[in-house]
Amino acid sequence: MKNIAVVGAGTMGNGIAHTFAQSGFNVSLIDINEASLNTGLATITKNLDRLISKAVISETQKHETLSRISTFTDINSGVNNADLVIEAASEHLDLKLKIFKQLSDICNAKTILATNTSSISITQIAAVTNRPDRVIGMHFMNPVPIMKLVEIIRGYNTSDAVTKTIMEISKTLGKEPVEVNDYPGFVANRILMPMLNESIETLYNGVAGVKEIDNVMKLGMAHPMGPLQLADFIGLDVCLSILNVMYDGFKNPKYAPSPLLVNMVRAGKLGIKSGEGFYDYSTSRKAEVISSQFLK
Repeated sequence: MKNIAVVGAGTMGNGIAHTFAQSGFNVSLIDINEASLNTGLATITKNLDRLISKAVISETQKHETLSRISTFTDINSGVNNADLVIEAASEHLDLKLKIFKQLSDICNAKTILATNTSSISITQIAAVTNRPDRVIGMHFMNPVPIMKLVEIIRGYNTSDAVTKTIMEISKTLGKEPVEVNDYPGFVANRILMPMLNESIETLYNGVAGVKEIDNVMKLGMAHPMGPLQLADFIGLDVCLSILNVMYDGFKNPKYAPSPLLVNMVRAGKLGIKSGEGFYDYSTSRKAEVISSQFLK
């Protein structure tokens, strides 16, 4: 397996493309928006330059990595001859179902179809394809080139052979794959998102301020990043989407998103990506300035 196609050139997509290309795979990076492809390539180049500055890779390795990445705005051309296609589009069910139906129609029958979804049912996605046994979840963590974990999610019909193949290919990337079953939120977000949501609810109820909540978790629980800062980093819209998937899937009120989270997303306060969330990022991407709405 040498030819990989990645659908979506955003944060996760370009990170996945970077990781595979640096590990020697030929990568087709696909996005309908050419500007997104250019931004994705610029991000990969910047991250490779950072590795050079840390003496992790050489200038030659950088150029070799970039030479293995080809970009496409046409999905048909991009997935031609792909052994594995990884979908890394926005976390919206209808969009993912549309992409997988299309991939099912145009890809070789032996091509494995994977999704980087962080919460949506692999079984539901696989059901719109003509190869549910060859559909699997590969949930990479952000930032992809650095984080070791890949959640490997088996759908109801995912075959043992496909699971074994994806586990092995993840190891060749220097990752540590963990196999989990297909339930809302899988493992990572089933545990993480309720914690982030409870942190937001704690702020909403006036128990403590933004910095205080983050400092308790950093200093008391040895978390490298406070939960409110982490929510900003992930994107509050993404957090809300995942919580909604879990709430819909389990029908358990403990997964219901905090009213504060809902209102912030409605107001466009999405975290780093919008320039403001629980912190103000207008002058720095570091969580140093608390958003004015949360100042006492």
